[in-house]
Amino acid sequence: MRIIVLGGDGYLGWPTAMYLSNMGHDVCVMDNYIKRQLVSKNNIKDLFLNPLLDVRSEYFYKKSQKKIEVIIGDCSNYNELKLVIKDFLPDVVIHYAEQSSAAFSMKGFEEAELTLNNNLMTTFNLIWAIKDYVPNCHIIKLGTMGEYGTPNIDIEEGWIDINHKGRTDKFLYPRQGGSLYHTSKVLDTDLLWFYTKNYGLRVTDLMQGPVYGFLTDDMQNDTKLLTNFFYDDIFGTVLNRFIVQAVSGVPLTVYGKGGQIRGYLNIKDVMQCIGLAVNNPAPKGELRIINQFTELFSVLDLANKVALVGNSMGLKVSIDNLKNPRKEQENHYYNAKNTTLTQLGLNPNLLTDEVLQEMLSFVLNYKNVIDKEKIMPSVLW
Repeated sequence: MRIIVLGGDGYLGWPTAMYLSNMGHDVCVMDNYIKRQLVSKNNIKDLFLNPLLDVRSEYFYKKSQKKIEVIIGDCSNYNELKLVIKDFLPDVVIHYAEQSSAAFSMKGFEEAELTLNNNLMTTFNLIWAIKDYVPNCHIIKLGTMGEYGTPNIDIEEGWIDINHKGRTDKFLYPRQGGSLYHTSKVLDTDLLWFYTKNYGLRVTDLMQGPVYGFLTDDMQNDTKLLTNFFYDDIFGTVLNRFIVQAVSGVPLTVYGKGGQIRGYLNIKDVMQCIGLAVNNPAPKGELRIINQFTELFSVLDLANKVALVGNSMGLKVSIDNLKNPRKEQENHYYNAKNTTLTQLGLNPNLLTDEVLQEMLSFVLNYKNVIDKEKIMPSVLW
């Protein structure tokens, strides 16, 4: 297939491009490097050095003889995105092109405005470009399990049947984002649902849990192909942060009591999920919502796992329960369904001690470049 990966320079975007290219698809990536700009502006350091996309693509071609086309452009600019869609005529578009940090979105007005404008306009522009130029194209949009919040009922996969005063109907599952970022993703889903039911688009919305890890099969044993990896409180995901903290001797930063439960998955499984969605497109006129995670853990569960494995490696890992900088429930009911991916054939990479040991061992190679000042929480809401 012909596939465009929007946000192709990102933590998931670049591995996805390589994965799909190695599957035999014609892949184009588009990115405006906004994440690099935000990281630089906030004086945040990546654990690994990441060349620009054209350099990455050239090296990937030399190694695999597979070409990834690179376009530096802004998806929030309709004319720029439209020209790419018209020229490439994709069968599938993977939509990662959004500001993805909850903490960043809550930092201040400028950050909130950027998040809202960028995230909604990239989705809106993509919808119209697909509708007008390639209406049979399959949109695969990265949502987030954070759209659901922490309701006191089971979390279904996107939809819920309601029985009210003797009548029944099917609705989008009630959502309650805990940050402006999560709220922007809720609005994304509403936009996609509106245009899907009115114009017959085909959309898969992947409600993804926090991702951990940095080595996909395409990067194994080749540091030149590594994706970006952040461990700060703004752009780093919780388990990735814990791994770096364990290596650097900083107590693991558990927010509050640590009872916050979420659904997690290995970055290798993100690749699997994207591949399964590509090979099993949503029917025309359907917004298919899939909960994308493999295991449920509380934050304290993760900290204890990292401490256990880290201490067995002689790292002297400790845990520090900090005053929670976020407005969130620290103890709550959480039972989310994720049956669709299993039915499609996902073979999950679970969070074993061996996986944690591999992550810790790899990050130990970069211990000297860790900036401890960027580890503690700096954004309060």
